[in-house]
Amino acid sequence: MSTELSVDPTDIPGLLVVRLPVHGDARGWFKENWQRAKMTALGLPDFGPVQNNMSFNASRGATRGIHTEPWDKFVSVATGRVFAAWVDMREGPSLGATFSIEIGPDVAVFVPRGVGNSYQALEDGTVYSYLVNDHFVAGRTYPALNLADETAAIAWPIPLESDEVEISEKDRANPRLADVTPMKPKKTLIVGARGQLGRALAAVFPEADLVDLGPADGDVQSLDVSSPEAVEAWPWSEYAVVLNAAAYTAVDQAETPEGRAIAWAANAVAPALLARAATEHRLTLVHVSSDYVFDGTSEIHTEDEPFSPLGVYGQSKAAGDIAVATTPRHYVVRTSWVIGEGRNFVLTMKSLAEQGVSPAVVDDQIGRLTFTTTLADAIAHLVGSEAPYGTYNVTSGGEPLSWQQVAAEVFAVAGRSREDVGATSTEDYFRDAAGSGKPISPRPLNSVLALDKLEATGFQPPAQLDALHAYLS
Repeated sequence: MSTELSVDPTDIPGLLVVRLPVHGDARGWFKENWQRAKMTALGLPDFGPVQNNMSFNASRGATRGIHTEPWDKFVSVATGRVFAAWVDMREGPSLGATFSIEIGPDVAVFVPRGVGNSYQALEDGTVYSYLVNDHFVAGRTYPALNLADETAAIAWPIPLESDEVEISEKDRANPRLADVTPMKPKKTLIVGARGQLGRALAAVFPEADLVDLGPADGDVQSLDVSSPEAVEAWPWSEYAVVLNAAAYTAVDQAETPEGRAIAWAANAVAPALLARAATEHRLTLVHVSSDYVFDGTSEIHTEDEPFSPLGVYGQSKAAGDIAVATTPRHYVVRTSWVIGEGRNFVLTMKSLAEQGVSPAVVDDQIGRLTFTTTLADAIAHLVGSEAPYGTYNVTSGGEPLSWQQVAAEVFAVAGRSREDVGATSTEDYFRDAAGSGKPISPRPLNSVLALDKLEATGFQPPAQLDALHAYLS
C-alpha cells in the first residue's frame, strides 16, 4: 500500500489515479478518502462534489458499465476490490482511449466528464463510493458503450462469458463505439452578443451560444441577466465558460435618474447574478471592466490599484468587478477606449475629416485605444491558455496618446492635416456641456493601464497606432 498521497496522470486526458495512504492495525484501517486541500495541491481539479453515491456488489463477477456521465466523479473502494476500466467517450482526438486499474482501499480515480466508467467486482461484498459534482436526475440519458467493444478491448480479469459474471440486460444491449455519439464538450456562452465586443467575441468563439437582453433573433437568444428569475432558469449545466460583454456604457446618461438605475442593473446586479451562477455551477466567468473604476490620478493603473470611480458609470462598474471577484474561476478584463463595429470615436473623426469639418478635441485625457478584435483575442488567450484567474488589463500597446492626438492621426490617414484638429481641455468641455443642459459624467484624465501582467501570460497586444491604421484600412 502507498505510504504517501500522490496523484498520477493516465493515457486518458484528465483521468487521474490517486494513491491513498491507508493506516491500519489489529482493529482495521483508516484513510482520508477525500482531502480537498492536499489533493488539489497535487493537481486534482477542485471539482466541487455535491453528491456521494455508494454501489454494493453482493457477488464477485458483478460487472457494470460502460456509462458516460455528464459530470466529474471521484471513485474509491470502501471494502473489497474491483477492476475498473475507462473509455474516453468525448468528442476529440482521445476518443476511444482506454485505461484500467485494480482499485482497493489504497487507490482512487478522478474521472472527468465524458469518460465512460465500468467496474467488475473481484470479491464478494464489494462496496465502492463515488463523489459527483452534479445532482443525479432520473431519466437523463448519456452515452454508453458495450462492455465487449472490440476497439476498447478491455482485458476483464473475469471473462465476460464466464458463468461468474453478472451483467444487466441494459448493459449487454449497449452499442459498439462506432455507433456511439461522442459527448460534446461543455459550451461557451456570450452575454451581450449584439454589442460591438459581443460581435467580436462571436467571431473568435464561433461555436458559442449567443444571448442578449432584447428579443430572440436568429442565433441570438433572449436572456435578461439582471433578472434573478431568468438567470436561475438558464441551463448553466450545459456550459463551461461565460463571457460577459454586456454593459450599460452611456456614461453621461448614467448621471440621470433613469440612466442611474439602468447602469446599476446592467453593470452591478447582472455581474453579481452571473457570479452566483458561476460559483454554483463551477463555470469560468469572464467579465469586461473599465478604466472608469479609477479617478485617473495615477500615472499608470495596475490591476491591484484601489477603486476610485468619479461617476455613476464607474461606480457601477466597480461594483460589478467586486461581485465577479467572488467566484473562484473568474477573469476581470479591464480595458479602455474601446473601438469596434458601429458608431465610435474613430469613425466619427473619420466622417468629420471627410466632411471638411475641423473639430476641437480634448487633449488632456491620456490613454490607449482598445480594438474589440484585440480584446476578443486576449480573452480567448486567457481562457485557452488557462492563465491564472484574476484581473488583467487589456488595451493596445505602444505610447499613450490623448484623444486629440488620436483624432489628428485619423485626419492624417484620411488625407487631412493634423493641424485641422484643434485642442480643448476637459474643463472647457465640461463647461460647454453644462451650458447645453446635457448630462455629463466626470472622466479620468489618465486612463493608461499597465500591461505587464497580460504580457507575462504570452499575449502581446499590437501598438495602438498600428491597430488604428489597420482598423481604418
